[in-house]
Amino acid sequence: MNEIILVGAGGHCQCCIDIIESCSNFKIAGLIDNDISKKIYNYKVIGNDKSLSDLFNNYKYAFVSIGEYKNPKLREKIFKNLKKLNYKIPVLKSLSAYISKKSNINDGTLIMHNAVISTGVDIGYNCIINSGTVIEHNSEIQDNCNLSPGVIINGNVKIGKNTFIGSGSIIKEGITIGKNCFIRMGTVLKENLKENSKI
Repeated sequence: MNEIILVGAGGHCQCCIDIIESCSNFKIAGLIDNDISKKIYNYKVIGNDKSLSDLFNNYKYAFVSIGEYKNPKLREKIFKNLKKLNYKIPVLKSLSAYISKKSNINDGTLIMHNAVISTGVDIGYNCIINSGTVIEHNSEIQDNCNLSPGVIINGNVKIGKNTFIGSGSIIKEGITIGKNCFIRMGTVLKENLKENSKI
């Protein structure tokens, strides 16, 4: 079984641990955080960002386990740094999620419990698809997006990178959302949204 390190030891890290433990594809070697005194469940912090280069000698797999919805570019920065250091960054998928074999999911994306990924869906790198989220046919979720629990993305929707969508939001079919957008929870979006929008 391959060992993996998790970068970020906050609340989102607990979700990542839950998925990894339930799937049995990886064994968690430890956590990366600036606070070396942190511990989540039985997992200890084994280094900080500066340790990642040396840790690659022992561990080849890593995952971004920081949520950071207010600053998605921090997740993007960590992901790019792991890639630069040649870490392998897997897709993590809950066993309870439905994922169409005709969908495409890129490295570093987390698919959580009871999510539904329909046919023809394309999900970029380093995304968070939270519990109970539904992404319908032929929709595109670009890199580094964070879809909160219970979001419904209808068919043929395009979502630009670094976009956050709050819990329970519903996106009408055929809508295009630009990059770097922030959509608060419970929003029903029926019109296209320009990049850098906050609603």
